[in-house]
Formats: sequence, structure tokens, C-alpha cells
Amino acid sequence: MASTDIVHVTSGNAKFANKFYNILSRREGNVFFSPLSAHTVLAMAYQGAAKETAKQFASTLQVPDHKVAANGYNTIMSYLNKIQDVTLHIANKIFVMNGFPLKDTFKNTTTKLFLSETESVDFGDNVNSADKINGWVENKTNSKIKDLIAPDSLDSLTRLVLVNAVYFKGAWDNKFDKENTVTAPFFITPENKVDCQMMHNTSDYRYRIDEELDANIVELPYKNKNVSMVVILPNAIDGITKLEEKLMNVDLTTLTQNMRYDEVQLSLPKFKMETTMDLKPILEEMGLGTIFDRSNADFSEIAETDEQLYVSKVVQKAFIEVNEEGAEAAAATGMKMMAFCLKLPFEFVANHPFIVLLQVKHENSVNILFYGKIVKPEYV
Repeated sequence: MASTDIVHVTSGNAKFANKFYNILSRREGNVFFSPLSAHTVLAMAYQGAAKETAKQFASTLQVPDHKVAANGYNTIMSYLNKIQDVTLHIANKIFVMNGFPLKDTFKNTTTKLFLSETESVDFGDNVNSADKINGWVENKTNSKIKDLIAPDSLDSLTRLVLVNAVYFKGAWDNKFDKENTVTAPFFITPENKVDCQMMHNTSDYRYRIDEELDANIVELPYKNKNVSMVVILPNAIDGITKLEEKLMNVDLTTLTQNMRYDEVQLSLPKFKMETTMDLKPILEEMGLGTIFDRSNADFSEIAETDEQLYVSKVVQKAFIEVNEEGAEAAAATGMKMMAFCLKLPFEFVANHPFIVLLQVKHENSVNILFYGKIVKPEYV
């Protein structure tokens, strides 16, 4: 049963990620978010929803029902909380206005199955409430994510705030030599280019030439090989829009199936991104608008109250850094001897806009932790 629930949840997360990304990608510039983090905190809120609101959650999250979501995430979060050899901090929490006593079932589900909690705060005291929320997030992410909530976004009418923050750093299994990093052009369009710090490495990687996507895909494992970054590079410099359209119909959890393992001459720009976003307009477009409607939202399974609860805010802050080392430099020094042969390595040169996914494999499932688009790599 549990393994079936995991499949439902990871599949739902991938479909959710695709739809979410499709809306985000209309914006100018780089795109970066954590589908898993957003999906998790919404699945938590789903546990307290009823009637039409619950139906919208099921449809948007692409899961059969709230019990499947809870059981699936229990296994997933238990695994992610203990993951080794990478730094991964996921912080999900629901904050509810004081004076709304939580129902035992809801409290137990979020605590025992989602390994999270719900906390009551006085949103009317917006400065202290923001400090409490931000302090919790900062503590959960080892001070990497700060100032998630602005005090002026809270007031006495605020009822529910869903917080999800995720921080990741990992050391590559195959590190890039810093001496090989050079300033190189990155083509935003065929006519418009910027300088970037381009890393180079020749090593064995899993890759695939995907004719249907008209793109090449390479998988870069971290020290924990269950965690990897997948880079999807369109063949054409201006091919990112067509690639995005095609990916809408692809199961993201299958991207690394049927890959070759061979020598690859890899060129990848260094980049660092931190994003903060209000998920409300995106979720409304995805069909989850009712949760923000104070007249129609039904969260009657969260608290013992006659007053209607509704979601005031869903915010996400995410951070990622890609450089030669990854997260932390290891103490060991190694030297790799390359054999000479007539066969030339496969070239993968990410010098124009590309898609990036960060995935975590667990048993027979794949969780999409991050999803993004690099149209202008920046490393500051």
C-alpha cells in the first residue's frame, strides 16, 4: 500500500511541477522553484479541507485522496530527512490565527505523517508574527533562508499562512577542476550573448540524445548518487520555448531512463539563484483558487470553529548554487588518469538557455525537488 501511495504522490508532484512551470515560464528571465516543497505544504493543507475545496486539492495536486497524499509523504519526508552526503533542508509549516483550536486528527496527521506541525500565532501583531515565522524558517534551514515573510503582508484578517522553504547544496560525484573554468559566451538569443563562468569536465556521465525533444540530456550525480541534476539542452540556441512546450507532455520522472553511460565532454556555466515567490496567482490559475476565497474555502477539518478559514498566503523561498565543487570541498585529493582512445567523447556544451531539474531517487520513485530554466547564468 505504502509503495503505491509513493508512486501516486511522486507522479502527482511531477504533473504538478509541469503545470506550475508552464505558468512560471511565461515570465522573463531565469525560473526556479521547488515543486516538492510546494506540493508537500499544499498536501498538508489538503488534510484539513472538505467538500469542493478538497476536490480542488485532489485535482491540482494530482493525487487520489488526502490519505494517499499523507501516507506517501510520510515515506518521502522520512527518507529526505535522513538523506546522506548532501545538505538538504526542507521546511514546511502551516501557521493559523490564534483562537482557532486545532482538531486532533489534523494535528496528528501533520505531525506524525508529514513530520511537520501547525502553529497558532496572532497575525494582528504582524511584526512579531513575521519574526516568529521567519525565525522558524531560518532555524530549519541552518540560517540559509531568511526574511521569508514581510510583516506588512500579515494583518488581523490573516487566517492561514502556508510556508515552504527548501535549501540544497551538494558536492558533485565528478568535480569540475577550477583551473578549467573560463569566461565564455552564453547566447541568450542567436544575436544576444553575455559572458559567463563556464566550467569544463571530461568524465563518464549518463546522457541521452532525445530526438523527440530535439535536445540532449545529461545527468550529473552528487556524492549521494540518488540525488542528481538533470540538464536538458535544446539543440537550437533559440529552442527553449519549443522544448518547454514538448516537456508539458513528458513524465518528468522518466527523463533519466534509458540513458547511455559514457565519456562526456561537459561544459556548464556556474550559476547561483535565490527566489522568493507568492504562489497565490499561480495556484489560482492551476484551479486551486477556492482556498483563497474567504466566502467559499472549506477548511472545516482544521479547527473547531464556526468561522470560515481560508488561506491568506502561500510563499516559497528556494536557493541553489552550482559551481565546481558543489556544496563543500572534500578533504581528499584524487587524480584521475584518462585513457587515450580513438573514440571522441560526446560533447555537451550548455552555452544557451537550458532546463535544469534536481531529482531525488527513492526505491522505484523519482521526486522532483527543483525545476528551473537558466536563460542568463549569474554567479555573484
